[in-house]
Amino acid sequence: QVQLVESGGGLVQPGGSLRLSCAASGVDFYRYHMAWYRQAPGKQRELVAIISNGGITNYVDSVKGRFTIWRDYAENTVYLQMNSLKPEDTAVYSCRGTYVYGNDVYWGLGTQVTVSS
Repeated sequence: QVQLVESGGGLVQPGGSLRLSCAASGVDFYRYHMAWYRQAPGKQRELVAIISNGGITNYVDSVKGRFTIWRDYAENTVYLQMNSLKPEDTAVYSCRGTYVYGNDVYWGLGTQVTVSS
């Protein structure tokens, strides 16, 4: 059974940092591109950062220079380090895994990130 489980969300003040984790099980982690999405209240879900199965990364412009995505193949985990957080970063952050050789897509349930003073 495939599972993606996020953790690390919480309440942080503007300018603060958080590290999100997404632990994958039931999949061959080497064969999945991994991504972080977020959805703020009343807004559409947006792609925040993506890392290919080979480690190539890309980010939405609004987080470039502040967020870093990486993956640990030994732990089957993808991380998102978020620095210099802003109130507009407040959202539910979800992890997505996409099979490289097919159409299988899996989502985690998400973790809430709230940036507020």
